[in-house]
Amino acid sequence: MKKKTIIMTLLLSLALGAAAGCMKGDPEYFKKPEWWTSGEEDEGTGEYRLVWSDEFNDEPDAETGYAVPGSAWQFETGGTGWGNDEAQYYVDKSYDGKAVAMVRDGNLILKAYKLDTPLNGKKYISARMTTLQSWTYGKIEMRAKLAAGRGTWPAFWMLPAARTSDNLLDGEIDIMEYVGCEPGIVWFSLHNKNDRTAEGKNLLTTSITLENPETEYHVYGVEWTAEYIQGYIDGTPYYTFRNDGSGDPKSWPFDKPFNIKLNIAIGGSWGGYMGIDDSIFPTEYVIDYVRVYQR
Repeated sequence: MKKKTIIMTLLLSLALGAAAGCMKGDPEYFKKPEWWTSGEEDEGTGEYRLVWSDEFNDEPDAETGYAVPGSAWQFETGGTGWGNDEAQYYVDKSYDGKAVAMVRDGNLILKAYKLDTPLNGKKYISARMTTLQSWTYGKIEMRAKLAAGRGTWPAFWMLPAARTSDNLLDGEIDIMEYVGCEPGIVWFSLHNKNDRTAEGKNLLTTSITLENPETEYHVYGVEWTAEYIQGYIDGTPYYTFRNDGSGDPKSWPFDKPFNIKLNIAIGGSWGGYMGIDDSIFPTEYVIDYVRVYQR
């Protein structure tokens, strides 16, 4: 079978464009989505309410001028290729004076660098972070500007808190993936064991074309319920996968707690299929907030 790819062009209205550009100090910044309610309004209504967020408003260190990400996150480190033949070594916060994760001006900034001297055989470093907390179902959102340049591969995704040796049986929710060699094309994917081609390629994936995702903020989100998983950008849905109701974990492994992950990979089987442009470094992935809403 051939992988189905749906590429749509999202035309933002002036109103949406203004909302996407507003900052934390602006009144419009905290304008609630239509589906959002406060905890008080949620009594018995089944509406979504904010249950967790990181707004990245940490006070900067006087010496460095930035803060490190808070205690809600932990860093995953190493240079194993992470199953994708990735070219970077993930480090914990910084290496050799190069900060790969910093909180500054109300944003989390993940940075990737090219090293003069390789670290354990890897000539690039960057960051991979995961939440200590996990959730089952809800709306999970990130507002961000994506890393630019050929060879970059920023992502906003989820994996189960309890993992096994079978990654496909565990399941994976890729809320946003972006490869810099395909400017403007943003991907949403799910991974399970059943929906694969004979060659092992994933069938649960789609893409959408945005204007300026590297220089303008967009809200990338997923609504995850027991019945369906739906990806959306700036509130507009563009992919839905429904639970077939069979109870088979090979089809629907999405019924357990998942952690949120943020990372910027370099190269790899997808991000590096057109090579890596060494002139782009350092490059940044700028995240305004991460929020979780539940009923």
